[in-house]
Amino acid sequence: MGRPKQFDPDVAVERAMDVFWRKGYAGTTPQDLVDALGIGKGSLYNTFGSKHALFERALRRYRDSQAVTLVEMLEEPGPVKARLRKTLEFLAETDLADPDRRGCMAVNAAAELATTDVAATELVQRMFARTEDAFRALIEEGQRSGEIAPDRDSAALGSLLLNTVVGLRLMARVAESPDRLVRVIDATVDSL
Repeated sequence: MGRPKQFDPDVAVERAMDVFWRKGYAGTTPQDLVDALGIGKGSLYNTFGSKHALFERALRRYRDSQAVTLVEMLEEPGPVKARLRKTLEFLAETDLADPDRRGCMAVNAAAELATTDVAATELVQRMFARTEDAFRALIEEGQRSGEIAPDRDSAALGSLLLNTVVGLRLMARVAESPDRLVRVIDATVDSL
């Protein structure tokens, strides 16, 4: 009979998420994970199987904790354009306030792994699809309320807003000030 685990796997996944988010998949070594999780390599592999399996769990954790926030903000009550602006500003402010300038883990994973990692790519595609669907639903709500012209293509605008978020998250990683991000947010909301 093996010894009982001396650590909480959920806490370990949370810590691993932070390491992968800061360093990327390729930049994270097994030793980085061992150090961050406070466990031995044997426990790491016995519990999670591989670095990649732990990365997938961390990416799912990101989806379940961080990415859901955007959708929830879009579904709050109030005028559509005001909710959109508030959500975009929240993302920009959060990214700019992060001392590590990690940006979005899903965007980072897409940029790093899209052509080489099928599992990570599929996870990111599902996250992006969920976000795009939330934007499309927001546009359709705005069309019903009269805030957005009813002849605009809600699916195309949903895609445009997803692309805007991806761009904002990348730009925030290197921005010296919020000025450019504010211009993008203003232009995006005004274009609807």
